[in-house]
Amino acid sequence: MSSLSIITYEDRFQPMFKSLNLEWLEQFNLLEERDLVALNNPRKTILEEGGIIYLAVVEDLVVGSAAVICEHGEYELAKMAVDKAYRGKGISKLLLDQCLAFAKAKGASRIMLYSNSQLTSALALYKRYGFKEIILQNSPFQTADIKMELKLV
Repeated sequence: MSSLSIITYEDRFQPMFKSLNLEWLEQFNLLEERDLVALNNPRKTILEEGGIIYLAVVEDLVVGSAAVICEHGEYELAKMAVDKAYRGKGISKLLLDQCLAFAKAKGASRIMLYSNSQLTSALALYKRYGFKEIILQNSPFQTADIKMELKLV
């Protein structure tokens, strides 16, 4: 694999960030208005709210993404995606490690995520990292049927 870099989000990558995430959201019929709002303006909806987006980049091509969204002092892992051609190369682990380090540096005691039972590979990765399924209530996503959290302290 050509040299892979994990970088923080830059506005010039917004179209690739959006298309990378739309690919899996549409594949599993999970796309919601809330996703489009974040993907269309990640600077306003994620970064300016205290979150971060990490991108996996190979030769100026975005091949992976993961974000930490901060809302009301809660930290949420979101928008995790890896291009089909680059899966199985450990990119999701690199992105997840960065997200967890960010949340810990911000003093988060836990990080949570919303997912869907169709996303078996992602759920297996989260479980390997120690995420535990918790009761799903008040989900901001209609398509989420799983909520998980990882205690960071």
